[in-house]
Amino acid sequence: MSTSAVLLMAYGTPETLDQVEPYFTHIRGGRAPSVEAVARLRKRYELVGGRTPLLEITRNTARALEEALNAHAEDAGERRTVYVGMKHWHPYIGDVMRMMAADGITRVTALTLAPHYSRISLGGYRKAMEDAQLALECSFDVTFVERWHAQPEFIEMMTALVRAGLEQFDASERESVLTVFSAHSLPVRIREWNDPYEQELLESSAATARAVGLADWRFAWQSAGETGEPWLGPDILDYLETLHAEGVRNVLQVPIGFVSEHLEILWDIDHEAKEKAAALGMKLRRTQLPNDSPAMVRALAAVIADAENARTGH
Repeated sequence: MSTSAVLLMAYGTPETLDQVEPYFTHIRGGRAPSVEAVARLRKRYELVGGRTPLLEITRNTARALEEALNAHAEDAGERRTVYVGMKHWHPYIGDVMRMMAADGITRVTALTLAPHYSRISLGGYRKAMEDAQLALECSFDVTFVERWHAQPEFIEMMTALVRAGLEQFDASERESVLTVFSAHSLPVRIREWNDPYEQELLESSAATARAVGLADWRFAWQSAGETGEPWLGPDILDYLETLHAEGVRNVLQVPIGFVSEHLEILWDIDHEAKEKAAALGMKLRRTQLPNDSPAMVRALAAVIADAENARTGH
């Protein structure tokens, strides 16, 4: 039996409306949100169907990734199990690591479904793993993949998604389409740490734009939190007004900071951004998310192969 595994991690999502409040509380580090804040978040989940498919997508991805990783394994000792852990909801990362320990796993390649590194976002996943190891009093040999925004297979996948996205516009409109990349905003204070998040996002956006052959493209932020401190901007909703003033009427929105459908896509883009664009007389379409597509699985397999080769010195 193999003692090696992959831990595929994602943010987490409530599966029912009754889970919204405890999920929100966990995101806030155990601090209870206001009744009004819970009501707003619950309403958003109601309007996207009561839940998002993030957990299902992640599990489907894990199954396909496990199959891809083991396709050429010559014996059971080379096979790897792919586990799924969530940062803010079930199955929690700590619970999954307890399961991994019980299964005899000793070596772990940990990969988050977030291609770009930030101390705030990726640091939370690493801390969840470290806390789990302390609680379990065991020592996994962990290779933690911090970033994969420049992985060639990731850029190739995003390039194909942008090209397909442009096909959503009539031939007569395509010359006037402006492509706007976006990602989840973070507090402005990350700049004080020289956090690489912004730069990595611009790098992968630029690489994708070059591969597609875009003469012009822009970047905006989305999904800023309501914490009372400044967050990175411009927000996509405000930026649509700026683009409208420039005469832009057709926008392809590329949420390059996300790889799976969840609330920040289904609500923030598909509801808020599209409604704002329509109110301005603009046509906004977005690219499909990678989700559990074969291209996504190929990209993740390449990331894991590179990480494992670096660990062994190959």
